[in-house]
This record gives sequence, structure tokens and C-alpha cells, in this order.
Amino acid sequence: MRVTVLVRPKVGIRDPQGEAIRGSLAGLGYPVSEVSAGKIFDLEVDTDDAAEAERVARETAGRVLANELIEGYEVVVG
Repeated sequence: MRVTVLVRPKVGIRDPQGEAIRGSLAGLGYPVSEVSAGKIFDLEVDTDDAAEAERVARETAGRVLANELIEGYEVVVG
């Protein structure tokens, strides 16, 4: 079953990559006031059970994919 994990910096945590992108966009004339740079992980979990796929993805995100001190994550099944 396909699961997507979206990892983003937590609110209030400095995001140098997002700041650099925002500066580049402003320099190109785009009216963007804030950018948050994150990561997307697409997992293929070996199960047909959506609840089990979500559990595995959340455990994986919490242990490996995201640094929970500075990042939050969202899991999307399907």
C-alpha cells in the first residue's frame, strides 16, 4: 500500500533553506512572503491494511524520516 510522509519544519523553527528560496523568489519579482522547505517520502508498505500501513509509516517517520525536535510530519495513505 502506498503511503506518503510529508515532513516540514515546525512553526517557529528557523528554516534556512526556505528563507533562501523566499529570497530568490522575491528577487525574481514573485510576491511570496514565506516559504517552508520540506521533504516528501513515498513508501510502498507491504500490506493491504490501510491502518497497518499508516502505523508503519508513522513509526518510520518518527524514528527515521523526521527529527521530531524541529520537524513535524503528516502521513497520507493511498
